[in-house]
Amino acid sequence: MRLRITSPAPGSLRRFDASLAARAWRCLFSIGLSLAICFGVSAARAANDHIDVQRLTLETRDDGYYFSGDFDFDLKPRVAEALDRGLTLYFVVELEVTRSRWYWFDEHNLNAALNFRLSYHALTRQYRVSTGNLQLGFPTLSEALGVIGHVRDWKVAERTTLKAGESYTVAARMRLDTTQLPKPFQINALTNRDWIIESEWKRFGFEPH
Repeated sequence: MRLRITSPAPGSLRRFDASLAARAWRCLFSIGLSLAICFGVSAARAANDHIDVQRLTLETRDDGYYFSGDFDFDLKPRVAEALDRGLTLYFVVELEVTRSRWYWFDEHNLNAALNFRLSYHALTRQYRVSTGNLQLGFPTLSEALGVIGHVRDWKVAERTTLKAGESYTVAARMRLDTTQLPKPFQINALTNRDWIIESEWKRFGFEPH
């Protein structure tokens, strides 16, 4: 018995290839459009949730190194409502100073954190900001957030911590510390972006003198 193999006509092959290519392009276009929409929504949410870092400086003084920075942010209505109902919020400014080494990992020379406590007292109708032993009261939330975001003359290290003439990289950010929230709010923060309030790490070069 002989087996005969017949080839399809050239015209039918071209029609098949064109149809397959058209379907493939439609599929790729649909996937690309979906990804663009998803990334666009995520970027818009991230932009709304982020703390805007406007200015960062590290200054050398006789007794040490002092950090200043401006962070601009607001609270989502759900978070502000929880604050007005008695929830205390904790914000932290984190600072890292590193030195690059060509032969090994970067050297971590300094890590520091500055904590703020924000609360609302219904009897006095004031928002209170606490850091260390300092406590201040404000009639509006915007004023209280303005003080938290306006960091000035924070001593982060003694003069001997860094070496004069060396080049360092300073990185800083501010965030809502959700680990200090009550457990139900910690769980809620895992799924609700209203509670993700943070800035990106901002970096700049620094050379002590």
